[in-house]
Amino acid sequence: MRLTLASPAALLLTAALTAGCAMPGHKKDVVSTKDAPQAIGPYSQAIKHGPFVFLAGQIPIDPKTNQLLQNASIEEQTRLVLDNLKAVLVASGMTMDDVVSTSVFMKDLNEFPRMNEVYGSYFKNAPPARATVEVARLPRDVKVEISAIAAR
Repeated sequence: MRLTLASPAALLLTAALTAGCAMPGHKKDVVSTKDAPQAIGPYSQAIKHGPFVFLAGQIPIDPKTNQLLQNASIEEQTRLVLDNLKAVLVASGMTMDDVVSTSVFMKDLNEFPRMNEVYGSYFKNAPPARATVEVARLPRDVKVEISAIAAR
């Protein structure tokens, strides 16, 4: 038997498919809102499929000005990223309490405690499963990107 490491998103998707969420009658719906930054590539802000919403990674772009908070602190960037995810969740009919998994990508894990303090303020009750990794580079050279999966 060969074991491989899978991302939380891949594991949740596998569980959903095994549970029958991909049966006929469940279609893939695009979720979009002007209250979060528009996609900067060929992807959707989120996809709703059955009881799940798969949210694309958000970076700290202010949706009102379309400006990047590139030189802002990790706390400011994390707050804006989570506010953007929250806006997409609202557009899908869900809340932060429906988030079951997040993936956090950071440019510098030395800033983890400061990011984590802000992150924790958004998930006070039954926080979601989470993977956090340091990466060499993020889109537009930001400090943090977060994606999420929500479920009813």
